[in-house]
Amino acid sequence: MNVNGFMDLPSWANGIVVLPWWGYLLVALLMTHITIAAVTIYLHRHSAHRALDIHPVVTHFFRLWLWLTTGMSTKAWTAIHRKHHAKCETEEDPHSPQVLTLKKVLLEGSELYRKEAANQETLDKYGHGTPDDWMERNVYTRTDKGGVAIMLVADILLFGPLGLTIWAIQMLWIPVTAAGVINGVGHYFGYRTFQVEDASTNIVPWGILIGGEELHNNHHAYASSARLSNKWYEFDIGWFYIRVMETFGLAQVKKLAPQVKMEAGKSKCDLQTLQAVITHRYDVLARFTRTLRTTCADELRRMREHKTGHTVDLQTMKRWLHLDAKLVPEQEKAKLDEVLRTSKVLTTVYSMRQELAMLWQRSTANKEQLLSQLEDWCHRAEKSDIAPLRDFSRKLRSYA
Repeated sequence: MNVNGFMDLPSWANGIVVLPWWGYLLVALLMTHITIAAVTIYLHRHSAHRALDIHPVVTHFFRLWLWLTTGMSTKAWTAIHRKHHAKCETEEDPHSPQVLTLKKVLLEGSELYRKEAANQETLDKYGHGTPDDWMERNVYTRTDKGGVAIMLVADILLFGPLGLTIWAIQMLWIPVTAAGVINGVGHYFGYRTFQVEDASTNIVPWGILIGGEELHNNHHAYASSARLSNKWYEFDIGWFYIRVMETFGLAQVKKLAPQVKMEAGKSKCDLQTLQAVITHRYDVLARFTRTLRTTCADELRRMREHKTGHTVDLQTMKRWLHLDAKLVPEQEKAKLDEVLRTSKVLTTVYSMRQELAMLWQRSTANKEQLLSQLEDWCHRAEKSDIAPLRDFSRKLRSYA
């Protein structure tokens, strides 16, 4: 009996490792963080997008650790993620909150993953280039629940009854943070650095807890980049680990997002300008929206004061500017048309944005034709009565 009247457990029942309460917490955080690192570095950046090469010793460790802590196979995860990019925000997207609702993706993210993992067509079409060795065929894929069972036994042996709690946290970590938060919140709430065609967002600018995956909008803009941070204030801990691995010869970065460069003083577009605008198209559209935001706000305020027909709030107008015309929801198109008929300023801003986006969507035009269209766009923008539009056009010419 102890001083509280309870029977003491035999020493072996407390586990091989005895720690203070905060020690068990640190162990749980360390184990889940290793799992997150394995997902973001190995499954995501290496396997799904080929943004970096990893030494075989490290890839085998990541594969073993993921088998022990998640039961996920490299092929299934890679295929599902590639399909997500190919079919983003459509009925075929395995986990779009825009289609399935945020609640469903948050609460049933792991069920959505398992459902798609059972789709052989998805695995065959999108799972190419993943490991197909003896361990993958006979251990990791065939006994997907064997690893998590081994981890359960190991946690209990090491930490006693508290090992069961540590194991439960390990099992919940990926379904909650990756399948739920990244796939759900990362396509619903947050800030957008780049105006990509889907609804992806950066949840927070510091990617630590989920290995850098918090910078989800940056990833959708440049999916094949090994670094998910883009602005000076953003931090991607997964990228930090990759750089450390590079130092020791355990990784080699293959692709990074291109950095925007400006060449001041250019008065005319050339082929280099055209290439830079197409390469940095998401930055171009984001800069266009930021530049014209005050113009839109002033015009909407004027329309409300003069009660000139239908008006909308600034957030709705900004969202319309972020979208290609074909992606505006059907139920909003009539309202958009009514607002544009009421305002010449908003019509100019909106139509110029759509024309600019068309530059990199015209697959049949050659470079000379596209250059002529870009120069014509700039000429018309600089002849407009909207000062911020003229300023943006001059800035556009300096992309290099």
